[in-house]
Amino acid sequence: MELLLWGILPYIVLTIFIGGHIYRYQKDQFGWTTKSSEFLEKKRLRVGSLLFHWGIIFVFGGHIFGLIIPIGLYNALGITEHMYHTVAIILGFPAGIAAFIGIVLLTYRRISIKRMKATTSPSDWVSLIFILLAIITGLIATSFNVDSHGFDYRTTIAPWLRGLFIFNIQPELMASVPIWFKIHIYCTFALYVVWPFTRLVHAFSFPIRYLSRNYVIYKRRVPRKATEESGF
Repeated sequence: MELLLWGILPYIVLTIFIGGHIYRYQKDQFGWTTKSSEFLEKKRLRVGSLLFHWGIIFVFGGHIFGLIIPIGLYNALGITEHMYHTVAIILGFPAGIAAFIGIVLLTYRRISIKRMKATTSPSDWVSLIFILLAIITGLIATSFNVDSHGFDYRTTIAPWLRGLFIFNIQPELMASVPIWFKIHIYCTFALYVVWPFTRLVHAFSFPIRYLSRNYVIYKRRVPRKATEESGF
């Protein structure tokens, strides 16, 4: 069972994630878009989008530093477990909270505004639900691991994950991982499975440029008075 859950299933998820994007790009290039709803409502979108996207960028960066970089490098630099854990909590937890508030605002926006709700597709609801699950379970796992002398994922989850990329499968490393971290990982897996079939594909279309771009401004081509005088 451990081999299936932590040695085989990750590759199935990765295959669906990569293969799904290739299939989507080949079959639905016109649908490879965010389906912008800015012209329907702008104020809540501005706040929610900024909080969510910037929060996710910092959360992703924290995952890179914690899971991809080996613990031996931190030790060589003189960074103790307590130092690493303190910085991770101070920087990572607020980023997770920002991302959570942002996605909650975006979800409420789609529920509370009738025209937004009417234009929301089933795949949009699916992506929102799984993003919420991934963020919530991540915050819970972080909250239960505030103590710097508690569980150190850099000695278990990190080498397990790095091993998958070089086909060094080590499911035994996940045996001692607390259940809340396992739930978070599987919620993330579920998000990766649905990702290629939702608007989340836009993350691979210059997401950094998207954050700094000006918001779309819709204007009439001709003044209202001129339109009325012309009879159109």
